Amino acid sequence: MTAISHTCNPTLWERIALKMTSSLCVEEVLTTITQGLVDELGATFARIWLMGPGDLCQECFKADLCSQRSNCLHLRASSGLSTHLNGEHRRIPLGALKIGHIAASRKPVCTNDVLNDERIPNKQWLRENGLCSFAGYPLIFKEELLGVLAMFGQHIIPEHDFDRLGTVALQAAIAVKNAQLYEAVERMKGRLNAENIYLQQEIDSHHDWTEIVGQSQPLKNMLKLVSQVAPTDACVLIQGETGTGKELIARAIHRLSDRKDRALVKLNCAAIPTGLLESELFGHEKGAFTGAIAQKLGRFELAHQGTIFLDEVSEIPLELQSKLLRILQEQEFERLGSTRTVRADARLLAATNRNLEQMVTNREFRSDLYYRLKVFPIVVPPLRERSEDVPMLVRYFTHRYAQQMKKPIMNIAAETMTTLCRYAWPGNVRELENLMERSVILSPGPNLEVPLGELKPRHNPTSILSTLEETERGHILRALEDCNWMVGGPSGAAVKLGMKRTTLQSRIQKLGISQPKATP
Repeated sequence: MTAISHTCNPTLWERIALKMTSSLCVEEVLTTITQGLVDELGATFARIWLMGPGDLCQECFKADLCSQRSNCLHLRASSGLSTHLNGEHRRIPLGALKIGHIAASRKPVCTNDVLNDERIPNKQWLRENGLCSFAGYPLIFKEELLGVLAMFGQHIIPEHDFDRLGTVALQAAIAVKNAQLYEAVERMKGRLNAENIYLQQEIDSHHDWTEIVGQSQPLKNMLKLVSQVAPTDACVLIQGETGTGKELIARAIHRLSDRKDRALVKLNCAAIPTGLLESELFGHEKGAFTGAIAQKLGRFELAHQGTIFLDEVSEIPLELQSKLLRILQEQEFERLGSTRTVRADARLLAATNRNLEQMVTNREFRSDLYYRLKVFPIVVPPLRERSEDVPMLVRYFTHRYAQQMKKPIMNIAAETMTTLCRYAWPGNVRELENLMERSVILSPGPNLEVPLGELKPRHNPTSILSTLEETERGHILRALEDCNWMVGGPSGAAVKLGMKRTTLQSRIQKLGISQPKATP
């Protein structure tokens, strides 16, 4: 067979070097190198593998040859005879096959007799394509193994051109590393810019970052759970009715966690159209769909080493739930329109006002994702179950909005407060906050004027109080009977009810409870 006649022309090597260094995009650099070997040097087949994590172990064609499964060679560019990147050689373990041996030994392999070289397998494929020469070189930059460059030819490669290919491999390693560093800097700049924009939007929108108002027992019980789970990295499922303050609980968990110095990134899954939700969560590449004019980082990338809060997680469609499950289990995903694996270490806090367990039964939500989310469930109590917190909330919101509107509101009538405490608040704290803001607007002087006519309880407040009173009376009576009417002491009813002895005595007196006389 004849040698490649035009490889001796030094201007061809210069053209390849010029093309390699003219781009700062890794994919463009890799394609330029492999295509340059085909166009300029007459290679029949040229490929580049770069080092990467062991990301496809369960479906990798070469998994049986890999012992560590932590990193391997990823096929990133292919030109000439095949441009397919997802074949059986898309991943090659270090030390396996000729490419893996080149990487492991960091030494080139060159031959003009592939059919008789034991290092080169697949003899039938070589004969079918008339291949006779092979050259493979490790891509090394300052002792760091970047990958492997390899090419097959249908012509003999002169010995001096093998040496020149070694020089091309050195230049290729420099070009690849340069592009990798540039892309890393650009990704960091893009992430910082996106994070700054996101945080600025958070600052511009009004949020109470520190105050959770109330002293009721249901609220204290919930906050105890918050303090227990916050220092961990466990996934938290925050459940509760609309308007109970689930986002405020998520912020408290983040603020008490070790990730508090990083971003808390939030996304309301119900507010994003289904077709755009995948892009919002995981990002997209330029050209991934109509209108994708630039690469976009998803919320999980923005939340790297921080926390992501997915509100209304029940609205995520089934086809996306598997991708969400994968990032929870493996902390990796692919952007829309890309096959490149991205890793993101983000703690997930999820919230919903729907019954996910029922949705699982109805096949509207994946059971494996449900159980993965429900590592640590927290239920936010509705306002009607902590009515003793209403006066504090009324004063808090009144003071806040009076300050904002610069109104000297000083007084809240006792009758007004009583009515507010008796109301069932179907819209929970959000309804109360909105009413207080409207009341401050309507108040011309120092007295808070609340439009009480807007409050329409479903039941008569008197009957509600009567029912609650009867329930409390019956509960105390049962406790007293179980404790043989002993109020105090370690075995008394006060301990059983979780109350102070003096408090229980006061309630017994108010409710007119007395011990029945023994029958003679």
